[in-house]
Amino acid sequence: MPEIPVSDLTEAQAAEELTRLADEIAAHDLAYHQADAPVISDAEYDALRRRNAAIEARFPHLVRENSPSLSVGAARSDQFSPVEHGAPMLSLDNAFSDDDALEFDSRVRRFLRLDAADIAYTAEPKIDGLSASLRYEGGVLVRGATRGDGRVGEDVTANLLTIGDIPRRLSGSGWPEVIEVRGEVYLSHAAFAGLNAQAEAAGQKTYANPRNAAAGSLRQIDPRITASRPLAFFAYAWGETSAPFADTQWRALSLLAEWGFVTTPQSRRVEGAEGLLAAYREMEAARPHLGFDIDGVVYKVDRLDWQQRLGFITRTPRWAIARKFPAEQARTVLTAIDLQVGRTGAVTPVARLVPVTVGGVVVENATLHNGDEIARKDIRVGDTVIVQRAGDVIPQIVGVVEAERPDPPPAPFAFPEVCPCALATPLVRETTASGAETVVRRCSGEFACPFQRIEHLRHFVSRRAYDIEGLGEKQLAAFFDRGWVREPADIFRLARDAGRLEELRGLDGYGETSVANLAAGIEARRDIPLDRFIFGLGIRHIGETTAMVLARGYGSADAFLAAMDRVAARDPEAVEELDALDQVGGAVIEAAASYFGEAHNRRIVAELVAELTIRDAERPRQDTAVAGKTVVFTGALERMTRDEAKARAESLGAKVAGSVSKKTDIVVAGPGAGSKLKTAESLGLQVLTEAEWLELIGDASPGG
Repeated sequence: MPEIPVSDLTEAQAAEELTRLADEIAAHDLAYHQADAPVISDAEYDALRRRNAAIEARFPHLVRENSPSLSVGAARSDQFSPVEHGAPMLSLDNAFSDDDALEFDSRVRRFLRLDAADIAYTAEPKIDGLSASLRYEGGVLVRGATRGDGRVGEDVTANLLTIGDIPRRLSGSGWPEVIEVRGEVYLSHAAFAGLNAQAEAAGQKTYANPRNAAAGSLRQIDPRITASRPLAFFAYAWGETSAPFADTQWRALSLLAEWGFVTTPQSRRVEGAEGLLAAYREMEAARPHLGFDIDGVVYKVDRLDWQQRLGFITRTPRWAIARKFPAEQARTVLTAIDLQVGRTGAVTPVARLVPVTVGGVVVENATLHNGDEIARKDIRVGDTVIVQRAGDVIPQIVGVVEAERPDPPPAPFAFPEVCPCALATPLVRETTASGAETVVRRCSGEFACPFQRIEHLRHFVSRRAYDIEGLGEKQLAAFFDRGWVREPADIFRLARDAGRLEELRGLDGYGETSVANLAAGIEARRDIPLDRFIFGLGIRHIGETTAMVLARGYGSADAFLAAMDRVAARDPEAVEELDALDQVGGAVIEAAASYFGEAHNRRIVAELVAELTIRDAERPRQDTAVAGKTVVFTGALERMTRDEAKARAESLGAKVAGSVSKKTDIVVAGPGAGSKLKTAESLGLQVLTEAEWLELIGDASPGG
């Protein structure tokens, strides 16, 4: 049976779908970006993100704080030093049809108030390689890094210097004193074939596809190995710059070529929606003849001032989108269904398949999401199934080939009633406030379940949380099995436990230097920003973005923890204060109350705090008329979009809230303002029209 269409989902089903999608996509991000070894191909990955986006569009109030739409990339590897990008390296939203491309054009025109005008775009091939950022100072390459999680990447400067397409010194003129040039490291089809032929002749493991080969080649500890690989580089974007250098994307690409970079000759400048569609058709037809892998076409608004005005939606720019190529399919046999237990206790069934090559990638595993989906599609162990890849990285089981089902037919899959952990604790389905039963089954063992405990610790040391150098999943699992690390504070106790460190020196793989480096890596994380501290706690529904919102909202760890204790006690004022923060809703409030209402969790947090120095949140701007003030926008805005208004307020140091309370300073009310305006008036708050707001912030003609 097919998936339930998004249009037919109930609110309870949608909430559980978003929970499942967030956990699953995060796991695939790690496999793809960090390990260069996706367990599934692009097929399911794109399908999962597309379904997540569709559900969020229909149920915007259910958007989770750890939603894939709010995150980018994945963690960097332990093997390389961290590099903080001067400007984040963000991902792109995807389009999969002509209608998606037309809607992208419509959204851009609506945002810019240009409904009747054609907009110029660039259409550039989406290279299937590994993203890299090159920092030039005074025209000289000083550092190169991978994307990592978008904010912090890996320092691979020595390896990038071995690639002939990357200039050590910029040519020509007009380049800024400081510029980060972004692009893609890749292998041509001929180079990939030669590399695999050499590996096979030497009895070594071959690579599944050019993308994995390029990533593995670039991320070598020894640059001489990288130098022996025929890597290439296309430049197509930039990050931090000390000064503007172009007024359009098209002109910028031309300048990159003048400065010595190779740019994609297939890129072109087009006009309007029809130009986008024509460029896609031409690139799709040219794809087999390019000599390197592409998995779509990237559309970008050409004018850079319009790009700046359009801005970003957390992890993705509004001014660009990736149009992906259609899916590829193959048949194989389902040999087993295994269960995996996540950090929050969610149990995910995973399909084990007879290996099959789909679009050049060997696929052996696919997620089955939940028991209800298995039942809907009537998937049984022993079935011949159709595996699909979309865009070239992650697979999904589209359905069963019933005509090839064995005779007698296999028994339907029965979802276990107990957790696969040694405790065999019951699996339960939660119910929503309306009493609807959720589709996700969770282990009821909480921290008693070893799977959940180790997953909490893995989350704690992950790159977006504490990012402890030298403490990866392998080391953490070994320390957990030995009983050395069972909760976060144990990690910091380990660093100053002379006896444990001495015992560690006697284990295989450890010596004086590695133990000293591990201890130093742990000590370096005793000083932690507030947002990472909050994110590292692993509270359900509190992802990276919400952790940042909470950090900025409360300012310090003492204020945050005191507020959470009051929220756990259901103090109305504390709950109202939390609810007023932008992007915080009922799910976050309930999760925080539940987490801090548990004595075991409070003890874990208290012991962790005793080991740390937690830095206050970065102070917003203080030199504007609205700095430090809490602002609520309500009603229709006529001279700017709501997103523009919020972004502008935050850039001026204001806090944007979603609801009105006595802590609100300013309410900006446009036509049609309703209950929020009435609440503001009853509380005697300052209420401004849109024109008065623009006058206050000194911006009388936005977007002009």
